[in-house]
Amino acid sequence: MRMSKDFWENRWENNQIGWDLGEVSPPIKAFIDQLNNKKSFILVPGCGNAYEAEYLFENGFQNTYIVEIADAAIQSFKKRYPQFPAAHIIHGDFFDLDRKFDLIIEQTFFCAIPPAQRLDYVKKVKSILNPKGKLVGLLFNRFFVKGPPYGGTVAEYESYFEKDFEIQIMEPAKNSIEPRDGSELFIKLQLK
Repeated sequence: MRMSKDFWENRWENNQIGWDLGEVSPPIKAFIDQLNNKKSFILVPGCGNAYEAEYLFENGFQNTYIVEIADAAIQSFKKRYPQFPAAHIIHGDFFDLDRKFDLIIEQTFFCAIPPAQRLDYVKKVKSILNPKGKLVGLLFNRFFVKGPPYGGTVAEYESYFEKDFEIQIMEPAKNSIEPRDGSELFIKLQLK
C-alpha cells in the first residue's frame, strides 16, 4: 500500500524532509541546462519544495507542472516561489493524474514508493507521457535499512522499465552532492 497523505503531511509538518537539498540536484540541473524545447510540457511529481520546477520555470519552460500530495509542501513552495502559476500546481495524488507530458523529472519520488508498488509507477508514467516522452532523473543505486527512501539496483530498475522504455542512460551519476556520491543513478528513459 502506498504511503498515505497523512504520512507525508506529518513528515512535512515535523520537518522530517531529509531528501530536501535546498536546491536543484546537480545532475538534474545539468540535464535541464541542455534542454532546448521551451514548449515541452514537463512534470515534477512528488515535488516537495520543487526546486527543479522553479529552475525550469525561471529558464523559460513555462509549461512546467508539479504534483504533490502533501499540502504543507505545496504551501511551502507557494510561499517560497509565489510567481509559479497556480494553475500548474496540482495538489493531489500522482496516480490520479490524467494529463499528458513530454518529460517527467524524477527526483526522490520513485524512492518514496514501496517496491511492491513500483510497477504502478511505471504504468502511470507510461500512461501520462506523450509518444516518445522521457523520464529523466535520479534513482538510488543502494538499499536502505528502512524506508522510505527505498533503494534498488540497476537490474531491478531495468526489469521495471525495459518493456516500455528505451533505456538511453542508466549509469552512476557523475555530479551528485557529496552525501549521495556513488549512490545515485542518472536515468534517461524514452517511451517506446
